[in-house]
Amino acid sequence: MHIGLALGSGSSRGWAHIGVISALTEQGIIPDIVCGTSIGSLVGASYVSATLEKLEQWVCSLTKFETVRFFDINSSLNGFVDTDRLHRFLNEYVANDEAQIEDLGKQYAAVATELETGREVWLTKGPVLEAVWASISLPGLFPAIRHGNRWLVDGGLVNPVPVSVCRALGADIVIAVNLNGDIVGKHFQKSPAITKKVENHGVIDKLSNLVTEYTSSIFSPAKNVAQPPGLFEAIAGSVNITQDRITRSRMAGDPPDILLAPKLAHIGLLEFYRAAEAIREGRECVRRMLPVIRDALD
Repeated sequence: MHIGLALGSGSSRGWAHIGVISALTEQGIIPDIVCGTSIGSLVGASYVSATLEKLEQWVCSLTKFETVRFFDINSSLNGFVDTDRLHRFLNEYVANDEAQIEDLGKQYAAVATELETGREVWLTKGPVLEAVWASISLPGLFPAIRHGNRWLVDGGLVNPVPVSVCRALGADIVIAVNLNGDIVGKHFQKSPAITKKVENHGVIDKLSNLVTEYTSSIFSPAKNVAQPPGLFEAIAGSVNITQDRITRSRMAGDPPDILLAPKLAHIGLLEFYRAAEAIREGRECVRRMLPVIRDALD
């Protein structure tokens, strides 16, 4: 029996995949096929490349200050992400530039979207990082990636939870991780950002407060609900709606054998520094669903 693991999209909520994989491994449940969309492709690639433990240690140490450094404030119109910094991160914690999908210990696929046609693209051969990069290229944050003669962007636009890809690659049982349940509207219900407080006027403190103010504007909702949503709020809300609707549609037509849905609505689209919370909930989700998982596998 071949077990497939479909790791869904969900931006910063995707660190929950680390907890899911760790908890399944502790129970002796080892997938033969790993397919990922967006952040799911990144965590999946790290898992099949045997760098997942290293990735977990790093993301759990990530701070709000470190997170904002991945965004280029003076960016070009191609995107807000500092691609050089992201490339170094992927090299160290996912795979090197020479790593090929065909050489991995497990079957692996990343899902991307062809920008010009809207077609779903399954990346099952070639460089690991190229596949991951294409799958995570959320429009507006990342530039589109040239792959052959096609421009590719985030796979979450067409297949947020790649159950169908696992089945196509030969999975008999598919465990799917959906990060998009119960997220619509939750982005606007969080607590207001903490007001900055300056106790020391040194350079470090001023820089820290500046970063706190900047990240709050990106990661937190408006303080006054009567005001129109800001740019990043609108992007986050729109992405949440899109992911939720497409996920519902795709899984209605091709449901997984086991569905894991971590409770992550409280984590914002770009709050990557909340990895410990997401990973913990990923583990807890597996624990809650363990009887169902055992029953399906048996």
